[in-house]
Amino acid sequence: MDFMNPDVRMFFDPHPAALPLYEAFAGEMAARFPETRVRVQKTQITLYNRRVYACVSFLRVKRKAELPASWFTLTLGLPDPLESPRVAARVEPYPGRWTTHIVLSDPSELDAELFGWVEQAYEFAESKA
Repeated sequence: MDFMNPDVRMFFDPHPAALPLYEAFAGEMAARFPETRVRVQKTQITLYNRRVYACVSFLRVKRKAELPASWFTLTLGLPDPLESPRVAARVEPYPGRWTTHIVLSDPSELDAELFGWVEQAYEFAESKA
């Protein structure tokens, strides 16, 4: 499924200012992970191949006052805790899996470091039996 299908656009209807940032993110994801499938749900956009490796949502992982005017949350499933000031929250729902939330608000944040983390999440998901 396309990263920018009509369901994705509808997902952003309540948050139209965040759509251009997601479009930039989606373009990079399509180039790096073309086999990714996209499932739009009520509260998130799920990115997966064999297994889920990332989600885009408006999950509020910071206090409202700390959030920028336009943003979305990228959630990654990683094998280890990610130590970075860019991480808004992380939790180990079960041993050896860390759910990591990163708030994105500017195209400059769509950098090599971020997509390195996405690649780690992708590879971790693919390694699961």
